[in-house]
Amino acid sequence: MSQLILGIESSCDETGVALVQSPTGDGVPTLLAHALHSQIEMHQAYGGVVPELASRDHIRRVLPLTETVLAESGRRLADVDVVAYTRGPGLAGALLVGAGVACALGAALDKPVLGVHHLEGHLLSPFLSADPPEFPFIALLVSGGHTQLMRVDGVGRYEMLGETIDDAAGEAFDKSAKLMGLGYPGGPALSRLAEQGDPAAFKLPRPLLHSGNLDFSFAGLKTAVLTQARKLGDDLDARKADLAASTQAAIVDVLVRKTAAALQQTGLRRVVVAGGVGANRHLREQLNAACARAQVRVHYPELHLCTDNGAMIAMAAAMRLQAGRQQANRDYAFDVEPRWPLDTLQ
Repeated sequence: MSQLILGIESSCDETGVALVQSPTGDGVPTLLAHALHSQIEMHQAYGGVVPELASRDHIRRVLPLTETVLAESGRRLADVDVVAYTRGPGLAGALLVGAGVACALGAALDKPVLGVHHLEGHLLSPFLSADPPEFPFIALLVSGGHTQLMRVDGVGRYEMLGETIDDAAGEAFDKSAKLMGLGYPGGPALSRLAEQGDPAAFKLPRPLLHSGNLDFSFAGLKTAVLTQARKLGDDLDARKADLAASTQAAIVDVLVRKTAAALQQTGLRRVVVAGGVGANRHLREQLNAACARAQVRVHYPELHLCTDNGAMIAMAAAMRLQAGRQQANRDYAFDVEPRWPLDTLQ
């Protein structure tokens, strides 16, 4: 018998709700409807996410979004079999909103609830695409707060191969953009500006590229961008597109070459890219080209599902239940895990 799973995401500055239908047996769960509200406009005045404002906005948005999803899917709240929510990692206050609403809904409906790992949601989000992957694969998880390479043999079967030791790729985009005066959110603004620039204009470092391991470091690149911006002085505005393109090229080069090294090290022939930076056009182009040369399949989430969203949380819950990795329960006392390493997940 199929199950309807309601997923709630509230880990940072996006409120997402979705409904996924999980089939009986081994079929891939299906997304019925999802709704998302981004807080970008609200946080722009502060140049970054303000946790208290984020939490308060989640409270306002989550139930109206739930109503929207139910209306679009033609389902009733009473039809929901499991309520899933992001348990962590993320901002503590924001996580508590989603967890509290999910457990309250579960208690009111007498339906079980399930806490989901946010990064596992990203990791499994390509299964929502028109070209879902197959296990095993190398996962390149790239977002504002995380850059990781993992070997994925199945749901809950993750081996960390390499991770960032300081700034994540998304942070490198955002912080470099701030140094160039591009505002918030910086990463997408830098990528747009880079389209007009020369990626070879400035010779920027590729940290840890020849380290012999699969770890990442982007803090040194950020410092190099700052140094170059200061050198340009009054010429910065005229050369900003070139600096943006060179910065993006350095970040993408490291991501692509480390991913290629992970493939060579493991012998696997499939890559999954997930997380917000996975929407970057230059990254997709370079990774597609490298994988084509190596005759490796590469999979991405749909572009509209690269950012945080409820669909990936509902999908992760469905796949964990399907694989028998976790059981939903009617224990409505909840906690959250603001810091929760993905490789500790079972």
